[in-house]
Amino acid sequence: MKGNSDDSGENKEEMEVSGGEKNGNSENNNNTVGEDSDNAVGEDGDSAVGENNDNEKEDDKDEESEGEYVVEKILNKRYNRRKKRVEYLIKWAGYDSESENTWESAENCKSAPDAVREYEESLKKNEKRYLLRSRSVIKGSGSNDDEDKPSQALKKETDKINEEPYSEESSDDDSDEIQPKRAKVDCVLGVKKEDDEILAVVRFEDGHYDLLPTRVLVSKCPKVIFIHFLEPGFDRIHICFLRISDVQCELRLMSNAAEIDTVPVNGDLTSGKPKTEKELKKEAAKAAKLAKFHEKVKKAEAKACQAKPVIETMEPKKREICEYTAKTKPGEKKNIVVELPNAYSPKYVETAWYEWWQKSGFFRPEYKRDLSKPNPKGIFTVVIPPPNVTGTLHLGHALATSVEDAVCRWHRMKGKTVLFNPGCDHAGIATQVVVEKRLKRELGLTRHDLGREKFVEEVWKWKNEKGEVIYDQLRKIGAGVDWDRACFMMDPKITRAVTHAFIVMHERGIIYRSNRLVNWCCVLRSAISDIEVEKMELSGRTSLSVPGYSKKIEFGVLTSFAYPIENSDGEVVVATTRVETIFGDSAIAVHPKDKRYEHLVGKYCIHPFLQRKLPIIADSFVDMEFGTGVVKVTPAHDHNDYEVGLRHNLAFITCFTDDGNMTKDCGEFKNMKRFEARDAVLEALKKRGLFRGQVDNPMAVPLCSRSKDVVEPILKSQWYVKCDQMAQRAIEAVEQGHLKITPDFHVATWRKWLENIRDWCISRQLWWGHRIPAYFVSVDDPKIPAGSSDNNDYWVSAHNEAEALKKAARKFDVSEEKVSVKRDEDVLDTWFSSGMWPFEIFGWPEKTADLDRFFPGTLLETGHDILFFWVARMVFMSQELTGKLPFQEVFLHAMIRDAHGRKMSKSLGNVIDPLNVIHGISLMQLNKMLESGNLDPKELKRAKEGQAHDYPNGIPECGTDALRFALMNYTSQCRDINLDVLRIQGYRFFCNKIWQASRFTLMQFHSSFIPARKFDLSEQSSALDRWIMSRLSYAVESSNNGMSNYQFSRVTTALYNFWQYDFCDIYIEGCKPILVNNRDSDGAEIIRKVLFECVETGLRLLSPFMPFITEELWQRLPSRPSKEQSESICVAPYPEVEEYSFRDETLENRVARAMNIVKTVRSFRSDYGLTTKVKTELCISFENKSEPAEMEDLIPLITTLTSSSKACFFRIHFYRFSIRVVVFLLTADKAQQVPRNSVQLVVSATCKISLLLEVPGIIDVPKEITKLTDKQEKLMIQLQKLEETMSSPAYNKVPLGIRNNNEEKVASLLAESKHLNEAIVALKNSLT
Repeated sequence: MKGNSDDSGENKEEMEVSGGEKNGNSENNNNTVGEDSDNAVGEDGDSAVGENNDNEKEDDKDEESEGEYVVEKILNKRYNRRKKRVEYLIKWAGYDSESENTWESAENCKSAPDAVREYEESLKKNEKRYLLRSRSVIKGSGSNDDEDKPSQALKKETDKINEEPYSEESSDDDSDEIQPKRAKVDCVLGVKKEDDEILAVVRFEDGHYDLLPTRVLVSKCPKVIFIHFLEPGFDRIHICFLRISDVQCELRLMSNAAEIDTVPVNGDLTSGKPKTEKELKKEAAKAAKLAKFHEKVKKAEAKACQAKPVIETMEPKKREICEYTAKTKPGEKKNIVVELPNAYSPKYVETAWYEWWQKSGFFRPEYKRDLSKPNPKGIFTVVIPPPNVTGTLHLGHALATSVEDAVCRWHRMKGKTVLFNPGCDHAGIATQVVVEKRLKRELGLTRHDLGREKFVEEVWKWKNEKGEVIYDQLRKIGAGVDWDRACFMMDPKITRAVTHAFIVMHERGIIYRSNRLVNWCCVLRSAISDIEVEKMELSGRTSLSVPGYSKKIEFGVLTSFAYPIENSDGEVVVATTRVETIFGDSAIAVHPKDKRYEHLVGKYCIHPFLQRKLPIIADSFVDMEFGTGVVKVTPAHDHNDYEVGLRHNLAFITCFTDDGNMTKDCGEFKNMKRFEARDAVLEALKKRGLFRGQVDNPMAVPLCSRSKDVVEPILKSQWYVKCDQMAQRAIEAVEQGHLKITPDFHVATWRKWLENIRDWCISRQLWWGHRIPAYFVSVDDPKIPAGSSDNNDYWVSAHNEAEALKKAARKFDVSEEKVSVKRDEDVLDTWFSSGMWPFEIFGWPEKTADLDRFFPGTLLETGHDILFFWVARMVFMSQELTGKLPFQEVFLHAMIRDAHGRKMSKSLGNVIDPLNVIHGISLMQLNKMLESGNLDPKELKRAKEGQAHDYPNGIPECGTDALRFALMNYTSQCRDINLDVLRIQGYRFFCNKIWQASRFTLMQFHSSFIPARKFDLSEQSSALDRWIMSRLSYAVESSNNGMSNYQFSRVTTALYNFWQYDFCDIYIEGCKPILVNNRDSDGAEIIRKVLFECVETGLRLLSPFMPFITEELWQRLPSRPSKEQSESICVAPYPEVEEYSFRDETLENRVARAMNIVKTVRSFRSDYGLTTKVKTELCISFENKSEPAEMEDLIPLITTLTSSSKACFFRIHFYRFSIRVVVFLLTADKAQQVPRNSVQLVVSATCKISLLLEVPGIIDVPKEITKLTDKQEKLMIQLQKLEETMSSPAYNKVPLGIRNNNEEKVASLLAESKHLNEAIVALKNSLT
């Protein structure tokens, strides 16, 4: 059984688990011979048996009569390989046991070389038989008398450290002496006697092992070394404590009869005769051979490191994979009888659970409920923000889904009727662009080549392919949605709802037709919404690539040219960044208060290329400080100019075609591409002498997010929604508290944006989407004039053509025979249909049962970037069409950016599929995913470079639970999250911590253990038991409060701290001694009950965030005796604050002070690499006399966590030895009792520690003095700053509470400074 260890609670990947006997190292116990045929060197520096060289044969002859012993504690490759060969020789020789003496006999056998040669041949043939054996093999079982067999005791010690790391270092020096570049000696693990020379097997602090003469050790290491060794071939077992000083070496030998002899040795461990020339020669040869082997290992390791660095990095992860192999049919409950893996494996844990959850109906609101009856605890409804069908989900979707699902799971566990409704958006422009690119790349066709009907069929194929991928991703993320209610935005019921909504709003006059400026993409030949326009900020002159142009186009330049004034030699100089729009100019504007130009107002300018006169007007929109203070007005191509044109009744002249060419009215520049015309116009102005210069100009270039084309404001006849009244209702809903927005700092932005809202353009010139149910009317009657497409009066809306004809005839008061109608070719903006999402998915406008129960929804969770594009429009549409708000609360999560703060973009290569984080992926696979996309070659190259920079070794496997927990932990109520994907791996280690703690707990339960239906703290409970239940109560309270207020990072922090630090690092480690040494005591039984309560409650607290690992572990816990046992943790009741009234803040403060002591001691021990075997005496002194009494019941915790057990037993061969460690609690008046040569450690202003080591010389006193002096200097700086603040003349104005706090800080700092001075003085005295 493993004892306590310093690092058992700090190893992030695996925590030691007590409770069962170790079976030893499986590799060492393997009887198979020949699995590793690499050559190796034996522990004495010689080549192992079987290595082919001439020197070995000579050495074998010389050593046939010599006793040889190899310390079995050095678990490394050399030993294991030697052991396999020895095992072969033992079986070949027919020995019935495997003691160390048997090893010697087998290796020294005259026929051993022949046997080894055949052994090597069998390895090459992959045979496992004993070729020279003529009789059957008798497998030795070993001796039953462990106390009389040193080898068996030694093997047990080996088992205890079989996971100790081994690292090989090379040496370029042939001597046996310790080189200065070596690390410091940690301890001596054993010795061997050879030619009256005692050789020590030394372990260094860096993990390196070496074989050194003890005489060298004495001369080079005048420090304290703790050693124990077994000397074979003697009558007695010698346990040695070697204390080396500059003067002498004292060797105390203890036999199994507990006899003690003291042998003084001056500088050397032996006083034997001098070595002969032959012996010295042999020793030099061995040293040379060992150095040669070290060099060989060094070269091999270097070569291995250079060969495949990526594979080497990922190799450890491959070893961790453990998969669930039980035969469980899809939908059946997972087999929980099989034993848990030793370590957490996401692949094992996440298998089979989701299918069982879904089949069992846990995520349906109907689960164990009659929906016709009201639930007194309420209904909680969330509709998923429908992801676009254009591709796969990214981490932004994973964040949203994690938040939504965690909240839904929490409310479900709280007993509410929960509906989490999934769906997918058709994503009009985005999907059409992707499919068009795919057709062009694969077939060389455009959508016009196919025609509208065939093209739409291709888009449906794409949807059916990608829609399932997205839904599969949602399942992998663990989204607990009701799949029976899943919707797609183009489903028939959605189309029916959208059509009905358009007709109703058009007939009410809210939707109308008008000719206005829109964001126009010349590549898509469609209007686009504001959210699809990206602003590229330029600091000055910049060349950009524009689709359709072979060379880059220059932006960020302000061009000045002159307009001649009519009937005058004068001119006005205007400045513009878009000189090609000169053909759309209809006026020249100046500011009415600009004295420079007031005399020109009312006059006209002559267009330099067209026969057009431009009036000079005065308008306050002109910035007198910008450029020359004179601007050209182009109403049809600029939003500000459009408003000026309306105010001054100017002509609206369009100079661009839909595909971005110059119109026929542009004179000599007609049909030119607009940016080619830019250069041509500049040259023409120069020829006419009107060019006045260019300067750099910072500006924002609008780009289409889909095509990357420069967006042009163009006058188009489109459909619009009046937004002023709807916006006012939305403002009032928030101000009156009917709609809550979290975080609340978005409320001000909400109001500001809605107060300045413009009417919403809802038509798009696309083929994929909801076709607008509007019909243009033509009347064959001379009394009725022909209408234009931008005249709203000539349009009717209807479900079909027949209905449109009837409405048109009724509107114009003619017979249907005189009317003809033509349906609009355009489709609706995606945001129009998605704006109805909260109620259209429930069957609106029909009055369905689901609409009555689940609408309005409870919560909408989404990113703050679409607050106005989607959230506001859902409020608009819902209030207008249903008279209700769509939901009660809006939670806006932060935007995910990469670790460098950049926006997630496919062209940057930083868009990550959450499945790649869950399962892990190599860099090569990441690159292949980019290649399968639609990036152009330049973007593809840049994206690959970005991936190689951020993920040189790929992304490690993290699992769903770690991903969800990490994203939730990042979700503080802010605007942006800089997410480092590799940080998620840290939460995978946290999952393993939970796994190991739960395994440890399960191992403590005996077969008759039954948890209490309701937990109560026993009066016999220890302070540690009461403390952990107090911390659990705090975790329950923090979790419920945080979830109620959407402060998810507070919840994850509280749960992480409880599991990682409170439960694993403190409670489990603190209670191990009782569970190990007093398993049947009442205290141990109380601990078992507390362990169960902590794990069971902790898993339920974690379940909303980590659904898979909590289900796996919760299902294996003993069931509480109750009438109704929950089938799954996801429908188990969430821990309520009222059930956990164990909070004791006074006790928590006491333990916190004890942990400060523990951390101080641990830090000190870590600095000097002190093992648990180094004996210490802790003298803890306090300034306050009451503190020792407060710490008295925490002494066991302090001694355990500082690896200073009062009775920590360990076995050294067959001799049981106890390390005595004393912990004193002293008050200040008894501080003189502390030994003068102890180390002084300052914990706080009122507490310090004196640590006395039984073995002097380990501590670097000058180093400790320097550390304490540095600490004191920092403390004095703090004190000085406080005193300066308090001596300020204005300090009296500081609030009294702050002044009192400052006075307490000063007193505390002074007391701590005093302790530091005392510690420094004590250390200096120890040098004298």
